[in-house]
Amino acid sequence: MKPSPKPVTTKKSAAPSRPPKRPPAPLPAGPYILRLFVAGATARAQKAVLRVRELCEAELKDNCTLEVIDIYQQPALARTNQIVATPTLIIELPKPARRFIGNLTNITGLVVGLNLSTKVKIAL
Repeated sequence: MKPSPKPVTTKKSAAPSRPPKRPPAPLPAGPYILRLFVAGATARAQKAVLRVRELCEAELKDNCTLEVIDIYQQPALARTNQIVATPTLIIELPKPARRFIGNLTNITGLVVGLNLSTKVKIAL
C-alpha cells in the first residue's frame, strides 16, 4: 500500500505591522532664506512685511534671513524671479523652493509651508 501524501500546510503570515511613528521633523540645520516681493509702500505691502517678520522672530529665531524687495525699485529682480503678483514670498532655503502669493495674513499656511512643527504664537 502506498503511504498517503502529507497534507500541505501553509504558514499564516503575521498580521501586517503598522509603520513605526516618526517624531516630528526637526528644523533644518541650515538657515531659512526668505524673499518677500512687494509693490511700493502700500498698506498691503507693509502688512505683508510685518507678518513675515513676526513669523521669522517668533518661529525661526536667528535661523532666518529675510530680504524685502520692492518691484518698483528693482524690476530686474522681479523679472528674474518671475513675479506676477504681489506680495509674493519665496522660500529659497531649505529646498525645495516654495512660493506664497497674495494674502500673507494666513500665518498657518506659512507655518505649514515652512514645515514648522510648533504652534504659531502670533496673535492674528
